[in-house]
Amino acid sequence: MTSSMLRRQLKNLVQNYSEAEVKVREATSNDPWGPSSSQMADISDLTYNVVACNEIMTMLWKRLKDDKNWRHIHKVSDTGTKKGLL
Repeated sequence: MTSSMLRRQLKNLVQNYSEAEVKVREATSNDPWGPSSSQMADISDLTYNVVACNEIMTMLWKRLKDDKNWRHIHKVSDTGTKKGLL
Protein backbone atom coordinates (compact mmCIF):
# COMPACT_ATOMS: atom_id res chain seq x y z
CA MET A 1 0.00 0.00 0.00
CA THR A 2 1.47 3.34 -1.02
CA SER A 3 1.75 6.35 1.22
CA SER A 4 -0.84 8.24 -0.84
CA MET A 5 -3.33 5.41 -0.35
CA LEU A 6 -2.71 5.41 3.41
CA ARG A 7 -3.08 9.18 3.53
CA ARG A 8 -6.33 8.96 1.57
CA GLN A 9 -7.73 6.27 3.90
CA LEU A 10 -6.80 8.31 6.96
CA LYS A 11 -8.47 11.40 5.53
CA ASN A 12 -11.59 9.37 4.73
CA LEU A 13 -11.77 8.27 8.37
CA VAL A 14 -11.03 11.69 9.86
CA GLN A 15 -13.48 13.50 7.57
CA ASN A 16 -16.09 10.78 8.20
CA TYR A 17 -16.87 10.42 4.50
CA SER A 18 -19.75 8.14 3.51
CA GLU A 19 -19.31 5.07 1.31
CA ALA A 20 -20.46 7.04 -1.74
CA GLU A 21 -18.05 9.90 -1.05
CA VAL A 22 -15.15 7.50 -0.56
CA LYS A 23 -15.90 5.77 -3.86
CA VAL A 24 -15.96 9.11 -5.71
CA ARG A 25 -12.71 10.17 -4.04
CA GLU A 26 -11.08 6.89 -5.13
CA ALA A 27 -12.39 7.21 -8.70
CA THR A 28 -11.23 10.82 -9.02
CA SER A 29 -7.96 10.45 -7.12
CA ASN A 30 -4.76 12.09 -8.25
CA ASP A 31 -3.36 8.72 -9.36
CA PRO A 32 -2.10 8.65 -12.97
CA TRP A 33 -4.66 6.03 -14.06
CA GLY A 34 -8.37 6.44 -14.54
CA PRO A 35 -11.17 4.84 -12.55
CA SER A 36 -11.86 1.16 -13.13
CA SER A 37 -15.11 -0.01 -14.65
CA SER A 38 -16.02 -1.68 -11.35
CA GLN A 39 -15.55 1.64 -9.50
CA MET A 40 -17.76 3.37 -12.04
CA ALA A 41 -20.40 0.62 -11.77
CA ASP A 42 -20.41 0.92 -7.97
CA ILE A 43 -20.88 4.68 -8.14
CA SER A 44 -23.56 4.29 -10.79
CA ASP A 45 -25.47 1.81 -8.61
CA LEU A 46 -25.29 4.18 -5.65
CA THR A 47 -27.04 6.94 -7.63
CA TYR A 48 -30.34 5.08 -7.27
CA ASN A 49 -30.28 6.02 -3.58
CA VAL A 50 -31.36 9.66 -3.16
CA VAL A 51 -29.02 10.38 -0.24
CA ALA A 52 -26.01 8.70 -1.87
CA CYS A 53 -26.72 10.45 -5.18
CA ASN A 54 -26.66 13.82 -3.43
CA GLU A 55 -23.37 12.91 -1.72
CA ILE A 56 -21.89 11.81 -5.06
CA MET A 57 -22.90 14.99 -6.84
CA THR A 58 -21.62 17.14 -3.97
CA MET A 59 -18.26 15.37 -4.01
CA LEU A 60 -18.03 15.62 -7.81
CA TRP A 61 -18.74 19.35 -7.60
CA LYS A 62 -16.06 19.70 -4.91
CA ARG A 63 -13.59 17.87 -7.16
CA LEU A 64 -14.48 20.07 -10.14
CA LYS A 65 -13.66 23.17 -8.12
CA ASP A 66 -10.24 21.80 -7.08
CA ASP A 67 -7.84 24.00 -9.02
CA LYS A 68 -4.72 22.55 -7.31
CA ASN A 69 -5.08 19.01 -8.67
CA TRP A 70 -5.84 19.00 -12.38
CA ARG A 71 -6.39 15.23 -12.47
CA HIS A 72 -9.45 15.57 -10.22
CA ILE A 73 -11.00 17.96 -12.72
CA HIS A 74 -9.97 15.87 -15.73
CA LYS A 75 -11.32 12.62 -14.29
CA VAL A 76 -14.64 14.16 -13.26
CA SER A 77 -15.19 15.91 -16.59
CA ASP A 78 -14.07 12.91 -18.67
CA THR A 79 -16.23 10.48 -16.71
CA GLY A 80 -19.18 12.86 -16.48
CA THR A 81 -19.37 13.35 -20.22
CA LYS A 82 -19.23 9.62 -20.88
CA LYS A 83 -22.06 8.99 -18.44
CA GLY A 84 -24.15 11.97 -19.54
CA LEU A 85 -23.74 13.89 -16.27
CA LEU A 86 -22.07 16.95 -17.79
